[in-house]
Amino acid sequence: MRIHTVPPAAALNDPGREHRASEPDVPLRCCLRKSLPDEPVWLFRYTPAAGKGPYEEVGPIFVHVDCPGGAAADVLPAALLKSARVLRSYNAAGQIEDGVLVEPGAFDGVVAGLLDDPVVEAVQVRSLSHGCFLFAITRS
Repeated sequence: MRIHTVPPAAALNDPGREHRASEPDVPLRCCLRKSLPDEPVWLFRYTPAAGKGPYEEVGPIFVHVDCPGGAAADVLPAALLKSARVLRSYNAAGQIEDGVLVEPGAFDGVVAGLLDDPVVEAVQVRSLSHGCFLFAITRS
């Protein structure tokens, strides 16, 4: 599998972005970890690539202003998978194929199962409580 993060430069596309000098413990979509105190971040509107047409969604996300890096491209980020998450699979036309609630410890198997379907192009990992986009997964 391949993990897709959101680069900090994506924040520059949103003129309504907000600079936050300190926003501790928010999920960062650039390096896929929780923020530390006094790390400057952007809060901005983001549209993940997978959903198209009526399935296209816009939601708030956080990234570092200057990301130190750290997200592996082929390893699920344990720091953001300590809670139940919603997985949504999308086909090439950008339509939702499936949606699954996943508990901690079951992510690898459920993601592999979704990606085993040849119709599925991408899987989005989202917050259960707010529905916010965390990261995307595609086949390697």
